[in-house]
Parts: sequence; structure tokens; C-alpha cells
Amino acid sequence: GNPSRVSPRPPPRSAPGGLGGGVRAPRHPRLTPFPSPQYGIVLDAGSSHTSMFIYEWPADKENDTGIVGQHSSCDVPGGGISSYADNPSGAGQSLVGCLEQALRDVPKERHAGTPLYLGATAGMRLLNLTNPEASTSVLTAVTHTLTQYPFDFRGARILSGQEEGVFGWVTANYLLENFIKYGWVGRWFRPRKGTLGAMDLGGASTQITFETTSPAEDRASEVQLRLYGQHYRVYTHSFLCYGRDQVLQRLLASALQTHSFHPCWPRGFSTHVLLGDVYQSPCTMDQRPQTFNSSARVSLSGSSDPHLCRDLVSGLFSFSSCLFSRCSFNGVFQPPVAGNFIAFSAFFYTVDFLQTSMGLPVATLQQLEAAAVNVCNQTWAQVSPAPPLQGCAEGLLLQPLPSRALAFSLGLRAAGGLRRRVISPGSWDTLPAAQMGPEAPESRAPCRNPGCKADLFLGGLNWETGLHSCNPPGSPAEEVL
Repeated sequence: GNPSRVSPRPPPRSAPGGLGGGVRAPRHPRLTPFPSPQYGIVLDAGSSHTSMFIYEWPADKENDTGIVGQHSSCDVPGGGISSYADNPSGAGQSLVGCLEQALRDVPKERHAGTPLYLGATAGMRLLNLTNPEASTSVLTAVTHTLTQYPFDFRGARILSGQEEGVFGWVTANYLLENFIKYGWVGRWFRPRKGTLGAMDLGGASTQITFETTSPAEDRASEVQLRLYGQHYRVYTHSFLCYGRDQVLQRLLASALQTHSFHPCWPRGFSTHVLLGDVYQSPCTMDQRPQTFNSSARVSLSGSSDPHLCRDLVSGLFSFSSCLFSRCSFNGVFQPPVAGNFIAFSAFFYTVDFLQTSMGLPVATLQQLEAAAVNVCNQTWAQVSPAPPLQGCAEGLLLQPLPSRALAFSLGLRAAGGLRRRVISPGSWDTLPAAQMGPEAPESRAPCRNPGCKADLFLGGLNWETGLHSCNPPGSPAEEVL
């Protein structure tokens, strides 16, 4: 795409010259030029695709934390690197186009000092569970490609779910200036407002992260951060196999188990399903028959049944047991939620599909449910070819996941180019739309490109800007920024 340059801080202003005691030439203050910007490159290797982000920041820091702006970005063609399990060299080759763009976007004299990282998320976490050798081969191939470029390569690794959740939370609050803000007086200050919680519905996992006041009963879910001189106690949990793509695979496996049809697919649609594709994921392991022919194809048709589809979706969540004072689902500890939340990734795309493509209102939980049922009731002839096949299941997933499973009420507001929605536990109130969209005043956010995504603090780039990596599960330690 076309790179868009953003400035991490406004330029200094000259003070007016003094007057009095006759005519004098104006006195101009000595201007200290900002140091040349530093650059960092992050490759976000998600389960469905890889994106490259180039960031820049001044050499100085505010309370030991860098003020970072997005310089440019590039989407890698093809699937995520985990899709190259059978062709590891292809994973490295797929990155070449974006790396060539990085050579052009970063000034040549800065190449050698520009850190380059690749952080892989849930897609590679799943591959590492099922085929560790293939996972290692993919990372080795990617590393080989990245080391061919003149940047300061710092590593390619698989991020933990905890890291993914915390980095998304930091990024969302950074972009919304909840940590630090540039004021009219010409300096950075800390706004007196709380942080937003973050919900990220990815392709293979879902992360929920928010600030909490009390220590976590499950210490593995607590991270303590120090950002811009302030301390934050953060709860985070990543639900592997609860990303959009893996949920759809699990629903397909459930339909094969319990029905001769798929209630979430539109009536009139029929296809042949390869059993090997359905059961190859560890997310469908519990639904896998003891014996089956992986090369066999089974015919499956849609039935446009929202009630049965809702039953399939609800069956993915267990509320029967909890060893803590309170849990979200599947026995996972979760403290009480409060304040506003920002939801992004597939949360946005699903709501945007219902609202934009289908023309359905989705401002409340009731409207979201009605919109999903509307899609579920339509036949293939009514919905094809524009809407996606999975619109029914995706719409119904957004009800139990935030509301029942994570104890939210849901208020939705369009979020413009930032591709995110606001969720308010316990009420229908939402943040002002201007705070979320690209129409906000340019001075609002350190990263002023409306295309900024929640990937700013991925991987080792945090070392460059001051954020240390997350503490290992079970041993929370304060992170200094």
C-alpha cells in the first residue's frame, strides 16, 4: 500500500520576540532540533495473514517510555506462516515483497540500526502443539529470509497468549491517549482518565485484557506494568481455539457429529467436506471420531436454523465448574469487569458485515441478536453471492462470547477507520464516536494514521520503546517502561 508518514510529536514553536524600550529586533529562542528518528520493523504473523508495520520514534523518551508513531505498513500476500507447514521455505519467501518495501521506507543510513522482529500468534501456537518440527522449520525459514536484509534482526518467535493480550491492551490505550497526551501547552502530560479493556477476536484465539485493582486469584493471569511513570495491574487471558476460524471449524465438527446438516449454513447451500481438514486442528481433537478416513469427503447441506445454530455455539462454552471465586467460562478465573472496553479484529468485521453489507442496525445487544437471526433465516439464494457463508455463525458467536461468557452487556458504535467497537459492561453507554474514529482532531493521538492497528507493541519492539516482555506465567513481575 501507500506508506503514510506520521510525526510522533508536533514541531516546536518559536516564541514571539519581546517589545518595549524602543524598537528592537525580535529575539528568537535557541531551538534545539529533535534527534533523528529511530525506526523499528515488526512482522505480525497472525493465523490468517501476516502484516508488516514500520514505526518511528524520537531518540529521547518520556519517563523512560518512547513516543511511537506508525510510519507505514504492508500486508503480506497469502495465508499466515503456519499455513506453510508443508512448505517452510514458502513462509520466508512470502515476506520478501514487504521487506523490499521496508528497504525503501526506512532511510538507508538507518538500516543497520533498525530492529526487525517477527512475532507469531495463535496459528503458530497451534502448529507448535500438533507438529513442533514443522513449527521449528517454519521459524527457521523465516529467520533465514529476515537475516538476508541489512536490518538489525532481533528474532522470530511465537508469542504467548499472555503477551498477545497485553500488547493489544497497551496499544489500544496508547492510541486513545489513555497513558499520555500532547496538550495545547506544547508538552506531554498524563490525562486523568482510566484505561479501556481490550477484547481481540483473532483467527485462532480470543484475548481479554483489562486493568484490575485486586491481585488475581490465578497468578498466571496477572501482569504488572509501569508505563510513563505509572503502575498498572492488568488481568489478561487468551482463549486458544476461540478465534473466529477455529470456532467455525469446531461448529463444523459439531454439525457432522450431531446432524446430517449444518444449521448455521443457509438452506440451499451444499458442499463436500474433507474430514482430514475438519479434524486436523487440535481445536477439534475432542470431537474427532476414534476411527475415520482423513481422505473421505462427506456431503453436508445448510438448513438456515438459528435456534439449532445457537445451540451449537452455546455448546462451545462450559459454565459448570469453577475453582475460583468467579470464572468466565471453562473454569478460567476472571475478576469483575468494569468500565469501557474496546473490541477489534473479527469483532469489528462481523458487526461491520451485519451493518454495512446487510443494512441491519446493531447498536444494542437486542439488535445484534435480531440481525444475526435475520441472516440465519435467509436461504442461499437470498444471501449469495455477496455475504460470506459464515455470517450466521459469526453473528451468533458475538452474543455468548462477550455477554454470557465474559459477563458483558454490549453497546456498539461505529469506529471508522480504526476498525474497532466499544463495549460497556453493565450498561449501554459507549464512548463518543469522535474518540474512536479518524475524524478526531489530529492532536488527539500519538499515532495519527487512521489505519493504525492494535499491533504497535508486538514482540521485541517493546524493548526499543521501553516496554519489557510479559512476565512468565505463574511469576508476575513488574514490567518497567
